[in-house]
Amino acid sequence: MSDVAIKRALLSVSDKSGLVDLGKALAAKGVELVSTGGTAKALREAGLEVKDVSDLTGFPEMMDGRVKTLHPMVHGGLLAVRDNPEHAAAMEEHAIGAIDLVVVNLYPFEATVAKGAERDEIIENIDIGGPSMVRSAAKNHQFVTIVTDPADYDTLLGELEASGATSLDFRRKCVAKAFAATAAYDSMISQWFGFSDQQQLFPDFLAINGKAPVTLRYGENPHQKAALYTPVGPHAKGIAQAEQLQGKELSYNNYNDADAALELCAEFAGGEPAVVIVKHANPCGVAQGARLIDAWNEALQCDSVSAFGGIVAVNTELDGETAEAICQIFTEVVIAPSVSDEARAAFAKKKNLRLLVTGDLPDPRRGGLLVKPITGGLLVQTRDNGAITEADLKVVTKREPTSQELKDCLFAWTVARHVKSNAIVYAKDGATAGIGAGQMNRRDSSRIAAIKAAEAAEKYSWDQSRAVGSAVASDAFFPFADGLQAAAEAGATAIIQPGGSIRDEEVVAAADEQGLAMVFTGMRHFRH
Repeated sequence: MSDVAIKRALLSVSDKSGLVDLGKALAAKGVELVSTGGTAKALREAGLEVKDVSDLTGFPEMMDGRVKTLHPMVHGGLLAVRDNPEHAAAMEEHAIGAIDLVVVNLYPFEATVAKGAERDEIIENIDIGGPSMVRSAAKNHQFVTIVTDPADYDTLLGELEASGATSLDFRRKCVAKAFAATAAYDSMISQWFGFSDQQQLFPDFLAINGKAPVTLRYGENPHQKAALYTPVGPHAKGIAQAEQLQGKELSYNNYNDADAALELCAEFAGGEPAVVIVKHANPCGVAQGARLIDAWNEALQCDSVSAFGGIVAVNTELDGETAEAICQIFTEVVIAPSVSDEARAAFAKKKNLRLLVTGDLPDPRRGGLLVKPITGGLLVQTRDNGAITEADLKVVTKREPTSQELKDCLFAWTVARHVKSNAIVYAKDGATAGIGAGQMNRRDSSRIAAIKAAEAAEKYSWDQSRAVGSAVASDAFFPFADGLQAAAEAGATAIIQPGGSIRDEEVVAAADEQGLAMVFTGMRHFRH
């Protein structure tokens, strides 16, 4: 069988958008409407003739609506294989009428959790009859059409307009969406019970879901395919939810880099104006200043070569002057909580530049899990939301850091936790002076960061490298004194690192020999 004529439809929806128009269109084609509760009420108020499910089952809705569609008169009408003689005989013997179309979406479990409802209300918003009908109709899609998404109503009506029936191709597409909807729904419930209700960090079964895929041009490379999914259930808002005001569509790499920029920029939420410039998911310039334009200039000067074609994020409203300055170099994406009219006008001249508005910045201390696929499995860990304050620092050298050195240490440490390991960050007066990222040993990261600082001094004709008099942060301990020696040679005067190496005494002695101040955090920030 291919096409299926629609003679009777069962409608039971939580999301009433488009319901009345759909009901009117079906009724105009002579389709008998069967419904439940609030859905039936909405259809009747629109002047449509509707039969209650209780008229089919012979039983009233009971137990506060918990039991209404769980009945052979409903599921027999959904599951019967119409061209099977035994099924047909059973339908006739028990007076079970066929149901050709099911339009269902489920109780608002996600919204109930999101609004902070009490446990009893959350439990009551676990749909039972809805998923059962969806699964029954989907299983029997040779004869039944299942629609779970209001976005498909127009396509459904287009099918009926063309032939008075639905095609097998349409029904198969609806089946895939239907089973995905119930799987995501159960996944969301499972997550709530595991993570929230039972406070399990790593449940026995990890359910992961996503919805509304956006197909991207390609993945990291042109031969790879890619898409963006957003989670089902309560989740932090970020790049995936940002409003794009202008520019080309975002690529896989754009999303990845923009997320890295936003995550680091969120560290400075509520503070002085801050600018973060990211290239290939690594910061290449970060600064704070009295004005956003000052922060931009300082961040750019750290590594203007890498900034070309980079991603820029700011922690406050983007003004016109800063926007004009950003437009002076090729920039892929700009991210801001809000954007002034003057800034919009400046960026409008760069039609390919993507401009994203996020609203509130994400909480850098939020919880959650990170998932990484490996061959044959998934690695899962909690987010790196660890943080330190000045009170957490332990001075381990003879010389204590000055108040300015402490500020620079904490700034460098904040940036370093967002740099790929091995990470070394020089910072001075609220701006990065040099960044070394992703090297196989810490000494090379130190040298690369120092080289970048020296190159910036040469380019801008400064008297000396900004690494001179800077604080340097290392995301993990110095296993040998050579990385510290490289920092000292570059002119750093203060060091911030986790400590914990078996050679800590050797490293501390080297710092004392160089007259450096060094503090231990007791917390490392590997980022692979």
